[in-house]
Amino acid sequence: MNRNLLFDFSVDKENKTIHVQREFAANRELVWDAWTKPELLDQWWAPKPFHVKTKSMDFSEGGYWHYAMISPENEAHWCRFDYETINQQENYSGRDAFCDENGTVNADFPRMTWTNSFSEEDQTTTVDVKVSFDDLADLEKVIEMGFKEGFTMALGNLDELLTLKR
Repeated sequence: MNRNLLFDFSVDKENKTIHVQREFAANRELVWDAWTKPELLDQWWAPKPFHVKTKSMDFSEGGYWHYAMISPENEAHWCRFDYETINQQENYSGRDAFCDENGTVNADFPRMTWTNSFSEEDQTTTVDVKVSFDDLADLEKVIEMGFKEGFTMALGNLDELLTLKR
């Protein structure tokens, strides 16, 4: 990661949110595509040594992304992201959850609501991520599961991918 690029990660327990701001040395169109196209998401979304494999994706309001994070031992951890709102190259929101291979949500794990906003200035794109939880215990469980470390690693993977695509 270019050390001059913004990376801010904060947790607001009072409002049950995680807020991440991250700059990338790439134009908004490329960064947007990396967050919304399965062939690109599969290349960066999981923290190493895991990798992602998309089973299906319908990037539209009411659609969802169904994917597995696959461990080095080839164990699949299934997830889905249900898209709620999409404003092309501006922002999108939706609910993230662990699920099974068929896409059935696992109620034993917290669901998170993501709002991702994209802005560009001078070929640098800022992604502003707000992750909201229904209750504080869910936020704390996700942090305990290593969300900060895993998401930070994944964003580093995105840096690498964008460097190759520029």
